[in-house]
Amino acid sequence: MFSIPGLKVISLTDAAAARIREIMAQSQDGDAPALGLRVGVKKGGCAGMEYTFEIARDAGKGDEVVTDKDATVVVDAKAVLFLLGTELDFKTDRFSSTFVFNNPNQVSACGCGESVEIKPRSESVLTAP
Repeated sequence: MFSIPGLKVISLTDAAAARIREIMAQSQDGDAPALGLRVGVKKGGCAGMEYTFEIARDAGKGDEVVTDKDATVVVDAKAVLFLLGTELDFKTDRFSSTFVFNNPNQVSACGCGESVEIKPRSESVLTAP
């Protein structure tokens, strides 16, 4: 895990934290309790990358575990440089509810909003004094 003074990998709005707590409450399994919501990125879509979500039962090597407002997010190790400084929000409108990434590393998004172009932060930010 990384510890960068003054720089969070990801932070949560009140709405996102509340929704993650709801999801975790519904996802508890006696044999394998949920640790948090795993967030990552994968190649795909017309803009090049897609955000991913799944229930995290544990943290893998290099994953960043972030607890904010009593909600836990596990950032996949391969996504840390793509998500560094991101604020995760949760929006509900008349027809849908969705997590929204306010990502300073996001360059563009496709018209449908399903995929994004993200430029990873330099690894030098991880070793800065």
